[in-house]
Amino acid sequence: MLSAQISDAINNTSTVFRDREPILKGATPSNEIVGESSVLKSVMQEVTLVAPTDATVLILGETGTGKELVARTIFAGSKRSARPFIRVNCAAIPSSLIASELFGHEKGAFTGALQRRLGRFEAANGGTIFLDEIGELPMETQVALLRVLQEREFERVGSSHPVSVDVRIIAATNRDLRAAVNAGTFRQDMFYRLNVFPIRLPALRERIEDIPLLVEHLVIRYARAAGRTFTRIDSDTITLLQSYSWPGNIRELQNVIERAVILSEHNTFTVDSTWLNRESAEPNGPLDRLSASLAERERQMIEAALADSRGRVAGPSGAAAKLGIPRQTLDSKITNLQISKRQFKAQIER
Repeated sequence: MLSAQISDAINNTSTVFRDREPILKGATPSNEIVGESSVLKSVMQEVTLVAPTDATVLILGETGTGKELVARTIFAGSKRSARPFIRVNCAAIPSSLIASELFGHEKGAFTGALQRRLGRFEAANGGTIFLDEIGELPMETQVALLRVLQEREFERVGSSHPVSVDVRIIAATNRDLRAAVNAGTFRQDMFYRLNVFPIRLPALRERIEDIPLLVEHLVIRYARAAGRTFTRIDSDTITLLQSYSWPGNIRELQNVIERAVILSEHNTFTVDSTWLNRESAEPNGPLDRLSASLAERERQMIEAALADSRGRVAGPSGAAAKLGIPRQTLDSKITNLQISKRQFKAQIER
């Protein structure tokens, strides 16, 4: 049986705007995971399946895609939901202290260790530990963590006595761990222990049909906090936000919405187009060149599908169906890449 929390999360992805200029509703969704796109629904289905189990979960995704939110949703739908949820940002702890933070230490283990201190794993006993930015762990700590993954026991710093724990592990990273394994910066055995149930979160640009829902949700949230009232969202603003690539993903969208809520002078919510840098910088590094290459490849695929469908986007024989993506997504990509559908219709006419 699905947990009530996970069922609520999935139900919250089904709300849709009734028109292109949405009227703000009086309440926000009870869960922060908002959207109706097929890729998000697929993620939520995976969350539903894995949450009630004790399986180790590895959440993959770019910065700002909501990895911690998904981890907390998994925790809420688990049989450990009444027990602790302990978050550890592996990138924020100095490498010299991370073993002590994770596993604790004994009195006198090092200078300044004036008393025994329990680590995060002991604090999470019976519950869930969320290891965020797991790809940043130093190699020596990976060895100790591997023992916890394999045997569910560890030793405090300065002690030779094993401590057993009953902890579910959820890890997350924005790094390519397979590449890190190949580069020798991440242990292969560690990767396989973590990669029991991987969940990949889509970037916001991969689910632009969710942007209207997200905007409405965020406008309501920030308007309430600021004591503001909005009666509608400008349709041009929705189009603007859907045409932007969002390198910072949902976190960047949140910042833009909060800023606009504060600065908007009327009851219609709008975003200043100058805030979004839609100009593509000249490729000047490996990542820029890769992005440019992927964009060109995407353009080629879309143009080929449009040519094959005679310029049609929707319908069973349209370009969207041929590419296996929603029509709204393809329309936005066509606009963003400045592709003319008319040229493909004209080619057929000639």
